[in-house]
Formats: sequence, structure tokens, C-alpha cells
Amino acid sequence: EVQLVESGGGLVQPGGSLRLSCAASGFAFSSNYMYWVRQAPGKGLEWVSSIRFGGDTTYYADSVKGRFTISRDNAKNTLYLQLNGLKAEDTAMYYCATIVGDAPYSFSYWGQGTQVTVSS
Repeated sequence: EVQLVESGGGLVQPGGSLRLSCAASGFAFSSNYMYWVRQAPGKGLEWVSSIRFGGDTTYYADSVKGRFTISRDNAKNTLYLQLNGLKAEDTAMYYCATIVGDAPYSFSYWGQGTQVTVSS
């Protein structure tokens, strides 16, 4: 059974930092791209960042580039997102996600999310 469990969210002041973690199990973690996606209150889903299998290639939305860093530890089956320079507009539920399998049998899996609130 594929499981993704996020942790590390919380309340932080503007300019502060947080480190989100996503513990993965039930699939070949080191063979999968991994993603962070967020949803702000009353808004749709926003892709935040992606990381390739070995962690050597990363991608970021313009809204977080230069402030957030995605990384992974394949030995621990864990995905991370370091959030620095947080702004009020970063307030959202943050989800980690992956796609397992090859089309047409592939399926996307999501964690339950971890809440990040940026407020003074």
C-alpha cells in the first residue's frame, strides 16, 4: 500500500523558516519523481516543486524559487521541503505526491497534507 505522510508544518512569522518532511512507503521511492503541491484557503491546487529520482534535478514554481529547497533522502524514503523567507501568501496546506506505475495504469498518490500558516 502506497503511503505518504507529511509533517513539519506549523505557525511561523513572516520571514521565518520551516522544514517539511514526507515519509514514503509502499513503492520504489528512489525510482520516482516526487512533488510538493499546496492549496491556499479558498484557492485551487498549486504545484510548488519537483525532484528527479536521484535528487540531482529540481524544479520550482516562480512563486517560491530562491526561497524553497526540495531534497530527498532515498536511503530513508523521505522527501523534504525547506521553506525560507516565508510570506503570508505561502499560507496553505502542503501535500507531497507521486505517480506510481506506467500509463495507462499509473496512479497519483497524495499524503494527507501538513498546514503551513504564516502570520504575525
